[in-house]
Amino acid sequence: MKKVHIKTNYRNEIIDITQPIQDYIKKQKIKSGVIVVYSPHTTAGISVNENADPDVKKDIIQFLNKTIPEDFGFQHTEGNSDSHIKGSLINFSQTFIINDFSLMLGTWQSIYFMEFDGPRNREFWLKTIS
Repeated sequence: MKKVHIKTNYRNEIIDITQPIQDYIKKQKIKSGVIVVYSPHTTAGISVNENADPDVKKDIIQFLNKTIPEDFGFQHTEGNSDSHIKGSLINFSQTFIINDFSLMLGTWQSIYFMEFDGPRNREFWLKTIS
């Protein structure tokens, strides 16, 4: 298993983590199998989406913030219930296919770490099954 450390800069942020995952696969010489990408944080998630138009990431954050506003009046005293809900909706892990030492992603897809309670020092975990 590999732990990858990242720093987020904003309360809500979508960070492309495709390259560090691909680098890990090549370094470990994993020709075929699956890789699980997992966030051990309750206020962050892992997703896959379009990488061609940066407005997609902005639209996702805008939609989530409008649908689940920070100032909704939640009971949780830490003031980040919206972040917990967003993390739960996005999910904390995703599984991807590895073939010929490469992630199998669609033409326009990238893997994203989605921060909902930043800025923070975070990590995501990688586990391969081959």
